[in-house]
Amino acid sequence: MRVLIAEDERELNAVIAKRLADEDYATDSVYDGRTALEYLRATDYDVVLLDVMMPHMDGFEVLRKYREEGGSSPVLFLTARDSISDRVTGLDGGADDYLVKPFSFQELLARMRVISRRRGTVRSSVLRVGDLMLDVASHKASRGGKNIELSSREFSILEYLMRNADIVLSRESIREHAWSWDYDGESNVIDVYIRYLRRKIDDGYDEKLIHTIRGSGYMIGRGNV
Repeated sequence: MRVLIAEDERELNAVIAKRLADEDYATDSVYDGRTALEYLRATDYDVVLLDVMMPHMDGFEVLRKYREEGGSSPVLFLTARDSISDRVTGLDGGADDYLVKPFSFQELLARMRVISRRRGTVRSSVLRVGDLMLDVASHKASRGGKNIELSSREFSILEYLMRNADIVLSRESIREHAWSWDYDGESNVIDVYIRYLRRKIDDGYDEKLIHTIRGSGYMIGRGNV
């Protein structure tokens, strides 16, 4: 699940991102309303955590523009403003829920799950491609009944590939899914992780599931490409 954290308090933003990463969420962090809207226009997030008071554009305005443009990702306001009028403004503007600071992280997770279910963004928890199975809920993978041990990053990349089975995914799109947009590490990091996955998934099997599409990226699927 990919989450946008739009919160101008950088320390709080970092804490939320770290806690969500520990729960195997992929996150993007932004610190002002204008940038938040740019990210929302570019990515279909599973959940959006949106602060009200932000530089350049407040959260109410961000949400109004996003909904007017047809954006449908679930939005949860995180704010210190707890007046009834503020809550009504947010909910009437298209927010799915409203959480007042300070809040417990467990309550945040629970509310995220609820708005995801409400919007129908919780997808099938068991993915299959051929004899490869990925159980997102239990964080387990297997092929031909044999368990496969995956790191959190490997699991995230494999889930993205399997949810888009038979579709060619660019290295950039895979990177944006598994890392935040401001990742500045090794440029070949996706190739490295695809090699890791191939060793665990395809080595020893006649039918290879992970395919390189020259000049385009990678795809998971059955049959020759």
